[in-house]
Amino acid sequence: MGVTQERSNLDAEVVRGFGDEWTRFDQTVLSPDDQVLIWHDYFDLFPWDSLPVDAHGLDVGCGSGRWAALVAPKVGHLLCVDASGDAVKIACSNLATLPNVRIVEASVDTLPVDDASQDFIYSLGVLHHVPDTAAAVRALATKLKPGAPLLLYLYYSFENRPAWFRALWRASELLRAAISRSPYGARYVLSQILACCIYWPLARGARLAERCGKTVDSWPLAYYRDKGFYLMRTDALDRFGTRLERRFSRVDIATMLTAAGCINPVFSGHAPYWVVVARKS
Repeated sequence: MGVTQERSNLDAEVVRGFGDEWTRFDQTVLSPDDQVLIWHDYFDLFPWDSLPVDAHGLDVGCGSGRWAALVAPKVGHLLCVDASGDAVKIACSNLATLPNVRIVEASVDTLPVDDASQDFIYSLGVLHHVPDTAAAVRALATKLKPGAPLLLYLYYSFENRPAWFRALWRASELLRAAISRSPYGARYVLSQILACCIYWPLARGARLAERCGKTVDSWPLAYYRDKGFYLMRTDALDRFGTRLERRFSRVDIATMLTAAGCINPVFSGHAPYWVVVARKS
C-alpha cells in the first residue's frame, strides 16, 4: 500500500459507504458465469491488441478487485487505486496471488503516477460518485500517454428511455435518498429487501418473457435477467445505499472526454449505459 494523501474530489461518506459495501460483498462468491458476462459488457470495447508489450495501467476505483483479477494476466503491470482503505484491504486479499498488481489507497485527484505515464486506464462505475466528475475525467486523462485508451462506465441519464421509465426512476430516487442516509446496517437490510422484492422478481420475469419470445431490453432491471442473485444484492446496496450519484447523457460524456483531451469516443450499444472508450490525443 502507498501513503494516503490529502484528497479533495471525493465525498467521505460515499467512500465509507463503499468500504462497507465491499466488506459485506467481497465478490469471492460472485459466480464465474456472472463475472464473465459483466466482463464482456464492460471490456468488449477495450482495444487490447493496441496495448504495448508489458503495458502499465491503472484500475481507478478498484473496489474488491474483481476486474483487476481478469485484467492483470493481460498486461505487464496494473496499479489498483481506491479511496477506501477497507476496499484496499479486500482487494489486497483477493489479488494476493497476482505478482504484477500493486494496490494503493488514493483518490482520483491523488493518483500516485507521473503525468503521461500510463498505457491504459479504466474506471468502471466510479466517477459518477465523486463531486466533480468532469475534473475526475481530466485527472485520468492527464496520466495517459498520447494515444492510450481510457475506458469508463458512467451512469446514464435515461435519454434513450421512454417517459414512463424516467418517471419510475424519479420515484426510485426518493427511496434512494432516504435509504442512503440511513445507518449502514439499515442501508444493508433495506437494500436486501429491495433485492428480494423488486430486483429478483423483475429480473426473473424478464427472463421468462424473453424465453417466451418477448423483447425485454427496455424492461426495468432486465439487465439482471441472466445474472445471479448475489449480483442483484450487491448492486441493490450500491444503487440505494450511495448518497451521491450523478447521471450523464452520451453527449455529456463525450463533452467531458473532449475537454479532457481525449478523442474518438466509442460507446457500447447495449446495457449497462454508458460504457465508453476514448484515446488521449
